[in-house]
Amino acid sequence: MKNPPLSNPPSTIPDRRPAARGFTLVEVLTVIAIISILMTAGAIGLGNLTAGKGTSSAIATCESLFEEARTIAVSKRCKARVLVDINDPANTNYLRRIVIAHEKIDDKGAVIVPVTWVLASRGYTMPTGTFFSRVFSKKQAGGVIDEVTLSTGISTAYQGKYASFEFNGEGIFSEPGASFIIAAGVRPKNSGPRTAAGADRDFAGFVIWRNGRTSTYRSPNQMNIPDTAKNF
Repeated sequence: MKNPPLSNPPSTIPDRRPAARGFTLVEVLTVIAIISILMTAGAIGLGNLTAGKGTSSAIATCESLFEEARTIAVSKRCKARVLVDINDPANTNYLRRIVIAHEKIDDKGAVIVPVTWVLASRGYTMPTGTFFSRVFSKKQAGGVIDEVTLSTGISTAYQGKYASFEFNGEGIFSEPGASFIIAAGVRPKNSGPRTAAGADRDFAGFVIWRNGRTSTYRSPNQMNIPDTAKNF
């Protein structure tokens, strides 16, 4: 009797496929550290970019406000002012809110005496972290920008002290050559603004000429702002 055929014996060839290998703790921690560094660098870069956009958009709007004030002065044949809130350091509007006001006129177009000032609009508030510079905004000869107080005939919310840039009824600017400077930074409670630690000097501004036109500064050096400037 013949022996039955043998079934195929099991393969004895070893499995040479590499075993699955996970990440070590050191590798995982290294990747987390790299991601943290990249996120921090990105946040700083984004913050600087946002601040730059804040001053760029704000200075363009401020130039348009000066043109609007000049137009109002000419059309109404009365004085008009661009006013920057310097009333209360504890208020969020401090050095950020800008309004236009003009002398009140009667039905015949004559300025009412005693002079009463009227707001032309609710005004404009500069972006968060962007402030008017009382330190570097100057008259042509280097003097401090004039200050005025709004009270009679003005809503309580707008009463107080303002830095003032004035046009007469012919649209002539009262202090030709004066500068209007803003900057990005931080403002501790109840104090003036200062540049943020480790941030570049982010200043913007323009000069106002006799005819009311403006010329934009191209760099902080043109504004005579020192490299070590902290408070503005």
